[in-house]
Amino acid sequence: MSEEKKAPRKKLAAAADINQFMRDYYLELDAAAAAGSPKIAWCTSVGPAEILRAMGFLVYFPETHSAMLGATRMATDLIPEANAIGYSPDICSYLTADIGAFLRGVTPLQKAFGIQSIPRPDVLVYNTNQCRDVQDWFVWYGEKFNAPVLGVHTYRGVDEVTDRHIVSIAKQLEALIPPLEKIAGRRFEMEDLRRAVDLSRQCSELWKQILDTAAARPSPITFFDGTTLMGPAVVGRGTPKAVEVYRKLLAELEERIRRGEGALEEERYRIYWDGMPVWGRLSAHAQLFASLRANVLASTYCNSWIFSALDPNDPIPSMARAYTELFIVRSDEAKEDYIRRMLSFFQVDGIIYHDAKTCPNNSNCRYGMPQRLEKETGIPSLILNGDLNDLRLISDEQTKTNVEAFIEQLEERRS
Repeated sequence: MSEEKKAPRKKLAAAADINQFMRDYYLELDAAAAAGSPKIAWCTSVGPAEILRAMGFLVYFPETHSAMLGATRMATDLIPEANAIGYSPDICSYLTADIGAFLRGVTPLQKAFGIQSIPRPDVLVYNTNQCRDVQDWFVWYGEKFNAPVLGVHTYRGVDEVTDRHIVSIAKQLEALIPPLEKIAGRRFEMEDLRRAVDLSRQCSELWKQILDTAAARPSPITFFDGTTLMGPAVVGRGTPKAVEVYRKLLAELEERIRRGEGALEEERYRIYWDGMPVWGRLSAHAQLFASLRANVLASTYCNSWIFSALDPNDPIPSMARAYTELFIVRSDEAKEDYIRRMLSFFQVDGIIYHDAKTCPNNSNCRYGMPQRLEKETGIPSLILNGDLNDLRLISDEQTKTNVEAFIEQLEERRS
């Protein structure tokens, strides 16, 4: 392949607003932790945040902290701290990096926002729809902070989401309310939950519209942009500020489409990404693909915070459905059907599967899915071996070689 050249990627003006949103979010948590009020609930990233918002908690999502540990390349050095107390190097490197950082007493929040530590929880609430690791993660912190831990145990490998699933999960969500009332010191009000669910639905719809702009030719956004813009969808759902900041972002992307302006200077190939990002290589990977005129423009990952089933008129059952319809919860058949639809919608030339060593639940290339989908669709695929946080599991040279060869393959198909 010809020598890699610098390919400028266009910055979005709304990214500054999202950076400020995230800054304000963490500073509010830090102030509450120092003052002891409002109370703070930890929540997994696709956990029942709406119930917590409705009961007056500020909500902290530890996965965002772990992603920051990865993006700042702190994680690799911290993971052994968790390994030393019994956590295997093979389990979630979000968990091991985060616990390692706590054990060493460091945080990327210090450099980013002047915050010295993660916020002390009054309660920790998880949903195992992502994986079982979140339960172990929260139980460990519950013991450290002497804080109660509550959980929802979901289904795995779900094909069609049925009423049986919804009733079961809804009962578990309802069971959270009495202990949360005691911790919050206030009664649960359904109207407060309706408002939170309505705001989450608005945020979700805007986030979907933002990601769907990638269907335009050229795409005004990249997957790598999405990973840095998704913060409000994760930590801000259920709040009006998240809705406000996403309206501005969507307007900017729609203006790019009207002008025929893409996120890259030149977009020759359109790539879909399945699985987690490599947080410590976001910039390097973005530059690599851009230099090859390839726009990695959509993903299964960023779409994880689209909750189309949320309904303020039926809040708890709709939450149960929304959090059970997630891609990561579904059967291979359901996942393959979803990816087929996305490949068509985004007019994709090729698909990248990231086989993240420590994240089997978000690695979909281990049981023949790439081969089945390539046979059905004719769209070529490439598996990249790596990890979300542990950079010892990544070969940059091998990644570069494999990506370049893959793009050459796409070019040959056009000849």
